[in-house]
Amino acid sequence: MLHRSVDLLPLRLEESQRHEAEMASRKGASPSLLWAKSMQRTALAITRTNLRAGNKAIDQAVARTVRSLRKHAEPPPGAGDWLSGFAVGPAGVRRYRLFRPAGVLRSERLPLIVMLHGCAQDAGVFARSTRMNRLAARHRFLVLYPEQDRRANVQGCWNWYDTDSRKAYREAATLKAAIDQVCLFHPADRQRIALAGLSAGASMAALMATLYPQAFRAVVMHSGIPPGSAHSPISAMRAMRGRRPPDMLPAGVVWPPLLVIHGTADRVVAASNGEAAAQLWAEAAGVRGGRCSLVRRGSRRPMRVTRFARNRRTVATLCEIEGLGHAWSGGDDAQHFGDGQGPDASRMLWTFCERQFRTAA
Repeated sequence: MLHRSVDLLPLRLEESQRHEAEMASRKGASPSLLWAKSMQRTALAITRTNLRAGNKAIDQAVARTVRSLRKHAEPPPGAGDWLSGFAVGPAGVRRYRLFRPAGVLRSERLPLIVMLHGCAQDAGVFARSTRMNRLAARHRFLVLYPEQDRRANVQGCWNWYDTDSRKAYREAATLKAAIDQVCLFHPADRQRIALAGLSAGASMAALMATLYPQAFRAVVMHSGIPPGSAHSPISAMRAMRGRRPPDMLPAGVVWPPLLVIHGTADRVVAASNGEAAAQLWAEAAGVRGGRCSLVRRGSRRPMRVTRFARNRRTVATLCEIEGLGHAWSGGDDAQHFGDGQGPDASRMLWTFCERQFRTAA
């Protein structure tokens, strides 16, 4: 409507001018005065038409925004409480969301899974994409979703790579403060805490596991980069392409068991990073080789699973998913970075972590 009325302006103006010129010649009035009045009436009519069309477009835009905000405010699916909070640490204030299954008693002590989102995501998007809350409601565990502050990173990425400036360490310490706070005010079992993340979140999870190895019983990296691969924004770009080998982990430390999930068709973070992370953990434990098997369930993408173990204790497990890009395997297709064709990474995550919880106990 708006564009159509503008397109008709020359035609309407020309007709109005001819009409006013004829009237001027008949009545002896000033043609210039009639010309000005004609222009004024034409402009007024067009303005009214455009305002009506513009108001309608504005109403539609507002309605879309309201629907988006309302959907964003709705808790992700899962029978339980979707709680808000914030923690303060060396990096400043960070918001978080906590999912707590329904009917939890203060006397209970539940496992805690910490989920670190990827770039351009937040807690709600990540929860919907992974569907972790439904799994947590079924198996009764807590899920903590810290959120990156856009003032700390405009794209919403965790600054896992910025170790030269120590920004990465400050963020890791702030995330640890959020975990400690949740354990203090909610029925979380400190002996059953695991870290998981996607992309930048996976890289930060791995970094935190190396900084606080005794605090976590398992760590899960989905499409991430091993710690020690980058120390600045420039080196991070090279690391994402798989062009920077990670620093060796110190030997003699009991690192939390690692699960790596990575797609062979990842164009954002090279698939070689997944293999490098598993090898890093294996070499730190003195394991030189792993057992490989091909797994396929129904019509989902096949995956090659390599397990590294020492004295029957799992050190690292690498799952390379054929044809998977930079997305959460088995995630919600309607969300960014979700791929419903892949194996269910959320279920794999919980199965892996639960096994490590039992082993630690």
